[in-house]
Amino acid sequence: MKMTSVKMKKKLEDRLHHQDWKTTYNRDKDTFRIEWRDSGEGITITLPNVISKYESRGEEAIDELEDHVQEALRVMNETHDLSGKEQQIFPVIRAASFPTETENGKKLVHSEHTAETRVYYALDLGKSFQLIDESMVEKEEWTLARLKEVASFNARSLPVEMKKDTVYGNDFYFHSTKDGYDASRILNEVLLEELKAECKGELAISVPHQDVIIFADIQNSEGYDILAQMAMKFFAEGTVPITSLSFLYEDKQLEPIFILAQKQPKKERKDD
Repeated sequence: MKMTSVKMKKKLEDRLHHQDWKTTYNRDKDTFRIEWRDSGEGITITLPNVISKYESRGEEAIDELEDHVQEALRVMNETHDLSGKEQQIFPVIRAASFPTETENGKKLVHSEHTAETRVYYALDLGKSFQLIDESMVEKEEWTLARLKEVASFNARSLPVEMKKDTVYGNDFYFHSTKDGYDASRILNEVLLEELKAECKGELAISVPHQDVIIFADIQNSEGYDILAQMAMKFFAEGTVPITSLSFLYEDKQLEPIFILAQKQPKKERKDD
C-alpha cells in the first residue's frame, strides 16, 4: 500500500511521542513539526522527503530520523557555553540556501564560502552538535575572528581516511566517517594543497552532503562526467544535502564545475 503524508504523519507521531513534546501537521506545506511545549523550539520535517527515503530504505530510514530528532531536541533544551570547550568547536558546510537564523529568531554565526556553500560553526556535543548563534558568542565576549580561528584549527586536526577507486583512468578518493564534519575537510587548505601537489591532472572536490567528501584526480574528460554522476547520487541520498555541484581547486580557489553528465562513460574505453 502506497505511503501517504497522512500515514507518515501517524507513523512519526507514534515514534516521537513524549509528554513534553508537541507535534503539529501542516497540510498545506506537507510538513510535520515536533517541538518542546514550554519553549516552542523544535524541528520541522518535510514529509515527501521522508517518504522518499522510506520507500528506498524502509524502516531503517525512520530509525535514523527518530535518532536525529530525539538528539536534536535534547540539545535544544540545554544551555551550552563555549569557554573551556575550544577543542569542541568545528566549522560545518551547508548549502547557500540554508537558513541564517533559527526558527525562534536567533542569528546563526556564518561565513561566506562559495556561491553554492556557506560555513557555519558548531559546538560538538558527542552524538550531535549545536550550531553556534550570535547570542552565544556575545555572551562569551568572543569575536567572530576568534571563533573562526579556533574552528579552522580544529578542522585541520580532523583525521582523513580515504578509500580510492579508479574509474576510466581517473582516481576518486572518498572520505566518510559520519562524524558530522566529513564535508568540513574541504576547509583544510593544507590537505587540499597536498592533494593538489600529488594530482596527475586536475583536483576536483565534491561535498554532496554532510557525511561525505569526494576528492578526484581528473585526468580525462570522462572524469568530470563520472564525478557529476557520483555527486548527484550522494546528494539525493544525504540526510543533510549540500550541493550536487563539484568544484575545481586551483590557486587556492574553488570554482564550481557545470557539467551535463552523460548517462554512462564510453563502454569501449579501457581503464588506464
